[in-house]
Amino acid sequence: MTSDALTPRPLDHLVLPITSIAAARQRLTQLGFTVAADARHPFGTENACVFFSDKSYLEPLGIADQDICEKEARAGNQFVARDQAFRFRRGAEGFSAIVMGSDNADRDDAGFKTNGISAGDMLQFSRPMKLPDGSEITATFKLSFAADLRSPDFHAITCQRINMPPADRSALEAHANGVKGIKIVVLSEPDPEDFSYFLGEVVNSDTVEVNETGLEITTSNATISVLDPDALTALLGIEAPCHARGLRGRAIIFRVADIAATEKVLKTNNIDFSYKGDMLLVSHEEGQAVIFGFEE
Repeated sequence: MTSDALTPRPLDHLVLPITSIAAARQRLTQLGFTVAADARHPFGTENACVFFSDKSYLEPLGIADQDICEKEARAGNQFVARDQAFRFRRGAEGFSAIVMGSDNADRDDAGFKTNGISAGDMLQFSRPMKLPDGSEITATFKLSFAADLRSPDFHAITCQRINMPPADRSALEAHANGVKGIKIVVLSEPDPEDFSYFLGEVVNSDTVEVNETGLEITTSNATISVLDPDALTALLGIEAPCHARGLRGRAIIFRVADIAATEKVLKTNNIDFSYKGDMLLVSHEEGQAVIFGFEE
């Protein structure tokens, strides 16, 4: 573990490959989320994020320019290369990466290399951002990548933001469905304990709870839960008997203030849902990426 192993990194965001930004915007709006303006990366991808008051967010990730993406992937851009690989193996929609917040991506990268889970070269990019007074500054993002070769369809990133302008995101963090943040990130794997070391390093924690159905690891603002197929079926009501080995992103469970208010929004927008115990579940549809759950 790194020297500050007892200080877990915060969950920053989840990378959700989707068919198109337009489809994601339509579906997420119908689900009662406030969706930020479209934004393009300089390496060919684009997003339309959903921000939460716990400072985590969703990153629905689309392809703005396939030619640029392929060129960047061949040049060693791990973010794009892994997105392209995910789409090739798993299709246009899913949950490909968990991103943890960081104050030192260079240190993270060195630690991942030392601990045998580095997923390639770091990525640094910048883009102009407007300040409230109309002036512009250049914000920089530094990403370090971690992966386990046994798990080709899921990886992890730490993200450090440099020179970010102050921003009031309160309007974007208010959602008609009442979502306040991400409560549980649901992954699956036939033998979850095999990935306890990898996830411990990613979260920067030496406290991984293992039980007969899976494992849990707590970040500073959410829980990552890795379930075996039977436990996944028990939680979400989905069958996964032929699950291949390796971590798979399966669902996102959101924290809401009032589940009755969430249900009302979904009914108004003609969204099909069901209950599993006290949890409201919405199955995957185009633009949504994975199953969504809502809990008080």
